[in-house]
Order: sequence, then C-alpha cells, then structure tokens
Amino acid sequence: MSVIGQMFPYSATTGALTVRVAPHFLPDQSDPDRGYFVWAYHVRVENHGEASVRLMARHWLITDGDGRVEEVAGDGVVGVQPLIPPGGAYDYVSGCPLATRHGRMEGRYKMMAEDGTRFSIDIPAFVLEVPGDRPAVH
Repeated sequence: MSVIGQMFPYSATTGALTVRVAPHFLPDQSDPDRGYFVWAYHVRVENHGEASVRLMARHWLITDGDGRVEEVAGDGVVGVQPLIPPGGAYDYVSGCPLATRHGRMEGRYKMMAEDGTRFSIDIPAFVLEVPGDRPAVH
C-alpha cells in the first residue's frame, strides 16, 4: 500500500478526479456519557486531468449507528469553492458529531470544468467509529 493509501484509507475515483478521506475520532471533543461523539475527517481532492476544475458544492449523507440519516448540502467546502489545477490537489479538514458510537458518511461533490460544464464526483463511503469498537453501520 502506498504512503497516500496509508494516510487516506478511503478513496473513490470519478474520471480524472480522486477523492481521498481519512476520518479520526476526537475523544477530547466527545462526551460519551451524554451520547456525543465527534470525528474529524481530512479530505483530499486530486486532479489527475489536463484542465483545472472548481469544487462548487457538496452533498453528504450521514448515517448514525441507529440508522438515522442526515443530509447536508451546500456551496463549496469549509467556506470556499477551490480551483484545483491539473496535477494539483485541494485538502481540507471538517468534522461530524453523532449521537452514537459509530456511523458512516458518503456523498458527492458538484464540480465545474474550465468550459463551464458541471458534473458530479463520488466521495467514498467511510466509517466513523470509536477506536476499539466494532462498527454496526457499513
């Protein structure tokens, strides 16, 4: 496994774009006694194509350990709509609280090519779990 594969255990490729994700449980921000669990997730969007692309919007499906699904959608990521040049990548970190010890996230980004064409790319499904637990949601 490559170093990138070790750093980002989840990946999905759509055309010339690869989305990689690495989730991490945040025990210092969680309160298990109150049913509050928080994860950070590091996302990298890599452009292996020959033209720049802009990440315009996101659409997430977040499923907790009880099967409840929350949809989150909006413009850009972390307040920006980044332009990703050929051979370049854009990295960001965000977070997700849940009321259960495990869950899962997946989704899509809406992108725009240099010529104005809009298209979607997959965000890989990834598991949120407290270390040492066995996830109930896959």
